[in-house]
Amino acid sequence: MNEIFYISAVVAVLSTALAVTRLNAVHALLYFIVSLLAVAVIFFLLGAPFIAALEVIIYAGAIMVLFVFVIMMLNLGPQAIQQESQWLGLKAWAGPSLLALVLAGELIYLAAYAHGLSDVKTVGPKRVAISLFGPYVIGIELASLLLLAGLVGAYHLGRRDKTETEQRGEL
Repeated sequence: MNEIFYISAVVAVLSTALAVTRLNAVHALLYFIVSLLAVAVIFFLLGAPFIAALEVIIYAGAIMVLFVFVIMMLNLGPQAIQQESQWLGLKAWAGPSLLALVLAGELIYLAAYAHGLSDVKTVGPKRVAISLFGPYVIGIELASLLLLAGLVGAYHLGRRDKTETEQRGEL
């Protein structure tokens, strides 16, 4: 079981490093999704299947799909068709697919030999909520303020001035 943990950790670190270093935003998102899936496997191995499911459903599912749609919507223009055809090539999917296959192999191994997880104490949703809103409430509030600051910053970076939109005739 320790080997699976370390393999998942290596996949998470490697895919996160590749997500940070990619110049193409879609490639970075693919690696980031693999990183989130690796973190979900780590949570599962640590006895928190609820958090692992939330990691997959909320982060790797909903938020990353939203990021992909936003990036695709922002790439409107004459070069958008050529760029989207490059994203669909096998070269772009090779790395994330390989890392995802490693994670899938780990999950298949865990499903086949689940007796190794018997010594792990599972943590349910009630215990997670008590922990988050008990001793860690300050950390949760600070994280929410950090997310709010990121939201305000993204708004100010993405907004257009009135004169700029009037010149383009987009009003």
